[in-house]
Amino acid sequence: MVPPLRNGLLRHATTCLRQHRPKPIPQLSRKTALQRLLSTLAILEQRDGKLNMSSLASISAAQKLGGSIHGFVAGGNVKSVAEEASKVDGLEKVVYVENSDYDRGLPENWAPLLVENINKGGYTHVFAGHSAFGKNLMPRVAALLNVQQISDITEIQSEDTFVRPIYAGNALLTVQTEDSPKLITIRGTAFQAGAVEGGSASVEEGTDPKAPCPTEWVSENLAKSDRPELATAEKVVSGGRGLKSKEEFDRLMPPLADALGAAIGASRAAVDSGFADNSLQVGQTGKNVAPQLYLCAGISGAIQHLAGMKDSKVIAAINKDADAPIFQVADVGLVGDLFDIVPELTEKLQKES
Repeated sequence: MVPPLRNGLLRHATTCLRQHRPKPIPQLSRKTALQRLLSTLAILEQRDGKLNMSSLASISAAQKLGGSIHGFVAGGNVKSVAEEASKVDGLEKVVYVENSDYDRGLPENWAPLLVENINKGGYTHVFAGHSAFGKNLMPRVAALLNVQQISDITEIQSEDTFVRPIYAGNALLTVQTEDSPKLITIRGTAFQAGAVEGGSASVEEGTDPKAPCPTEWVSENLAKSDRPELATAEKVVSGGRGLKSKEEFDRLMPPLADALGAAIGASRAAVDSGFADNSLQVGQTGKNVAPQLYLCAGISGAIQHLAGMKDSKVIAAINKDADAPIFQVADVGLVGDLFDIVPELTEKLQKES
């Protein structure tokens, strides 16, 4: 038999233990725990002090991955660009390097710059747009870091598994990598750019290695236009070899584009024939576009062209050949002579506007 005093002490001790028992620690899922360890550096492009909005797709892609996201921008008088980027939703920090040597985007001096800041930040992933800049830069960075680079991804399955198109978009390849950091270029049409307002990221100056550059910038000759930029336009009007000459291309396509408020594009056949500048080429070896409306005239629909525009929301095609492959992907098709249809369509659009 337990003595009454001892029995009372036991009850008191049990009550105290119950009152001061520590609360159970919530268990994190593997995915949530892993996301806390991830950190992505999104390379942002700028030109003449203006942020390139198409490069924001790398931020959207990083958001699907999870973890912290930092932006990176470099150039002369670039702090204002960094402050503009700090308002982009999803960013926690924007790292900038103030040096006019980086204005032209030469990969030979950008590569050591990125390596320095990647190592300093300890990032697990580095994303850049699959633009001429990104395609030129990222392989060099990968070589310096001794890792592989994954190009042109359209889907993120996990922190180490990504999907990219191959064979002109006719097949999808799932790629898994154990390398760290993971260097990836993003297909902008697959990741919609997020809101450019609403963010409140901090702005921090990065490290500049000031590595010697073996390349000298000589000059550039850019075609200037008041029309929307082809890669980011909401409406695109494209012409193909069916226009027969540069004179007909210039006579028919610009008025139609102006009536729609659209950018002008062209097939590779039209560019190779000299109808249009190569900066207007849409397709596997040109630009990838995903506008709300893609209106094409005189384009048969080779798979190389389809690879660059098949993500468009609405595809409208004009061609005199009813069996043209373009009609297999078009939402709206019109069989007929484009030299009659395009002027009539342009005239009606001009009257409505």
